[in-house]
Amino acid sequence: SEKESHKVRDDTSSLFCPFPSPADSPGTMLAFQRTATTSFAAAAVRRANALNRSGINGPRIFHSTTQRCKSTTDAVSTSTGGIMAFPKEHPFVFQLIVATAKTSAADIVCQVVAERKSFNEIDWKRNGIFVVFGFAYLGGFQYWIMVNKYRQWFPTMDRFAKLSFAEKVKDTAGMLDAVKMVVFDVVVHLPMMYFPTYYTVKEFIGGQTWNPVDWVRDGCSKYAKNAKEDLTAMIQLWGPSDCVQFVLPMHIRMPFRHLVSFFWTAYVSFTRGAIEPKEAKEEH
Repeated sequence: SEKESHKVRDDTSSLFCPFPSPADSPGTMLAFQRTATTSFAAAAVRRANALNRSGINGPRIFHSTTQRCKSTTDAVSTSTGGIMAFPKEHPFVFQLIVATAKTSAADIVCQVVAERKSFNEIDWKRNGIFVVFGFAYLGGFQYWIMVNKYRQWFPTMDRFAKLSFAEKVKDTAGMLDAVKMVVFDVVVHLPMMYFPTYYTVKEFIGGQTWNPVDWVRDGCSKYAKNAKEDLTAMIQLWGPSDCVQFVLPMHIRMPFRHLVSFFWTAYVSFTRGAIEPKEAKEEH
């Protein structure tokens, strides 16, 4: 019948539409709204608890990631800063290492490149001259002269080194002391200390006697014969180089000198490094 057909349609529609129809009573509508609200709230709470238990939390992840990145950056900065700060914090030790390694390397480069020797043909006794000279004289004595004694003899040195280039040009006292340093280096230090010491060390390593007097006498005798050529080359290189060196910051001065000295040592190795055979010495 028509009544039964209508009832079937209502029952069927209720299966597919869980929401109350407008024909339902107001109490049914209100009850449905309360139930839905409660379900949504409960679902939100469960979702929040699940996120907290699993650790998936946007702001917290961002914060922890930021902390990890910051820690990594700080570690890298500390490591890099420690390496770069070493020359400034330990200037004597740093330039002592550089001076020794530089003189040895310059002689090896000269023997291999200029003299075309194989690695097995390198004269290690000759290289020993430069190792001893680089460590004892260039790394030790030269630092004592150019840092410790210069600081006493030229009182504006430290203050002048900290100024900018524009301020250095206006500093008359500092400029005058810088000129004095250059003159002392090319007139007193290099010709009267550096070369006699080098030739003496050469005799100590390659000579045939253990008498220090013979080292000094033979070394100075050879220096006298080569003095004109040696001093000319010295003035041509170290004159301009000193004009740059003595206006640099203090912790850079000696490394800069060792850099220039690499090429100078290669020149000295090529022209004065070879050890004379015993027969040649006996003839002299």
